Amino acid sequence: MESLLIVDDDINLCEALSDELKEVGYEVSYVNNADAALVYLDNNQVDLLLLDLKMPEKDGFYVLKNLKEKGNNVKVIVLTAYADVKSAIDSAKMGASDFVSKPYDLDELIITIRKVLQRVQ
Repeated sequence: MESLLIVDDDINLCEALSDELKEVGYEVSYVNNADAALVYLDNNQVDLLLLDLKMPEKDGFYVLKNLKEKGNNVKVIVLTAYADVKSAIDSAKMGASDFVSKPYDLDELIITIRKVLQRVQ
């Protein structure tokens, strides 16, 4: 079973998305800030990270930068309400595999997750 980590400061979104993704067969965990995400990733194997860019204190770019510096090549889908071309390009340069806008369409998100996970194999 593939494992996903959701990183988003909106705990309601984390819980709802986690439940939805568990229903289609993923093992899902979530944290609500950048530091917690980095600690989790240091201690757990994750196949895919769903990462919000805009969070208080430290943002998703902080997470991407730290992953790159540590050589952690976990696949990342950026999930953000602040979707723009510059953010998409910047996140891709920092290692993100794909970019999904909030509010997300669940079917579209699942297709994107499957596509990115297939690239791993």
